Amino acid sequence: MRRIGCWILCVVMLAAVSCHEEPPASVLRSVTVAESVVKFSPQEQIRIHFEVDEPGFVFDLLDDVALYMATGAKPLPDEVSLVEVLHDTEAGHYIAVITDTGMSEDYSISVLLGVRKRGSRSFLFSVPFECRSRYMVPHGVRVHTGLPTLYVDTEGNKPIVSKTDYLHASLVVLEPDAEGPSDALSCSVRGRGNTTWTWPKKPYLVKMDAKASLLGMPAHKRWVLLANFMDRTLMRNLVAMKVSSMTSLDWTPRCRSVELVLNGRHMGTYVLIEQVRVDKNRVPVGDEGWLLESDFHFDNEVQWLDPHGRCVQMKNGIPFGIKNPDPDDITNEQVAEIKAFISETAEAIYGSAFADPEVGYARYIDVDSFIDYWIVFEVMGNHELGNPGSVFYHRAPGGKLKAGPCWDFDWGVLSYTANSTARTGLLNRYACWYSRLFDDPVFHARVKARFEELLPQLQTIPDYIDTLEQQLAASAALNFKMWNPAQDASQNGGHIINGDENLSFTEAVARLKTIYQERLAVIRENL
Repeated sequence: MRRIGCWILCVVMLAAVSCHEEPPASVLRSVTVAESVVKFSPQEQIRIHFEVDEPGFVFDLLDDVALYMATGAKPLPDEVSLVEVLHDTEAGHYIAVITDTGMSEDYSISVLLGVRKRGSRSFLFSVPFECRSRYMVPHGVRVHTGLPTLYVDTEGNKPIVSKTDYLHASLVVLEPDAEGPSDALSCSVRGRGNTTWTWPKKPYLVKMDAKASLLGMPAHKRWVLLANFMDRTLMRNLVAMKVSSMTSLDWTPRCRSVELVLNGRHMGTYVLIEQVRVDKNRVPVGDEGWLLESDFHFDNEVQWLDPHGRCVQMKNGIPFGIKNPDPDDITNEQVAEIKAFISETAEAIYGSAFADPEVGYARYIDVDSFIDYWIVFEVMGNHELGNPGSVFYHRAPGGKLKAGPCWDFDWGVLSYTANSTARTGLLNRYACWYSRLFDDPVFHARVKARFEELLPQLQTIPDYIDTLEQQLAASAALNFKMWNPAQDASQNGGHIINGDENLSFTEAVARLKTIYQERLAVIRENL
């Protein structure tokens, strides 16, 4: 009995030992970080969530967790460091507190979060995630002029050499007061312009992959970067668009001065401007409306010379091109309809009853828009209304033909060099259709009355010029170290075009303001 009792006791003890045997150790199989990109302000701490796939895995919350570089150049990152590891609300979920060390303003590094395996010196790592400075800019190129900076990078840093072939690219925007640059926007870019494309500092057309709002302007796919190579003031287009915005024209392109960094190279001062397109936020004529251009370059896909229009400068007729409907979609019937309407309009303008409000020009054109369009060109001293270059018209279905929008005001604008008539008289009294419209005393009187109505607003432009001078001064200093606008003489028989190309920026702006004020007086005297 005694032996039996001992045996039973041993069995019970073995059973007890067996019941208290520890379970197999949990095994760490993966580490997953929730974030793929983390942006840091200087010395900012950010909580990054991560998870291990075995909730029961036990590790020291700091000693067994580490940050490593994803590349083999160096083991640990200098720019960020791990401060603390905390339990999250669920089992197997944790929080890594990572701080910017203040070592660099511009960095983008790929890092790994590692957790040490049990009983081992080795770590199991997450997939790489990016730690980036909020202030990091492409190529580390910063331009401190107070203007926004646009960073355009073509795929493979390929040079932009064509006006027809697009290159895939990315666009990053850095505004002066922003916390950091924007995320990269996907786009395509090509060259643009006629004479301007032949100069060293080149203009570009940017086509976004998806509609995007840039610098507070309404979202759209199409944007233009004007180089303003020949403009010593860097503000002729800005002033023209400001004047245009004071009128009743349906739409004036919005624009901002910017710094352009292209493939890591600072290219100087540009104007980011909305391209002339049909859109609810641009030329408002609807998809079925018309957008037409008169341009002596004659480089539209669908274009013709209308022989009914008589113009001192254009002996064989006035050139017209169709921008909308799109040349790829337009039908022969639509082309014939547009041509017929332009011919009927010209016949009415030059007909014997041209001043009749029922059957004359007023039946076909929106007179108010034609008056305001003329005033903008005249105030700015832009003679290209008569030798038509970038002269636009538009028409909504069933409506009258309207003038506008304004575009391209850098050649010979607010200058007596390009056309000395601007010093004492009207530049566009005999410009194309206006040569006939001004023969109507009623039209002439309406132009004079409208100019007087706009004059108080127009007289505020000198103050606007002063504001622009302050905004552009630092940018101009950098721009003209890179580019010499006097090289425009190569396109003008060896003579500079605007007449201020060899002046300083300050001198050129003062001259521009003086000529503007003189233009207001000359127009008033001659109307």
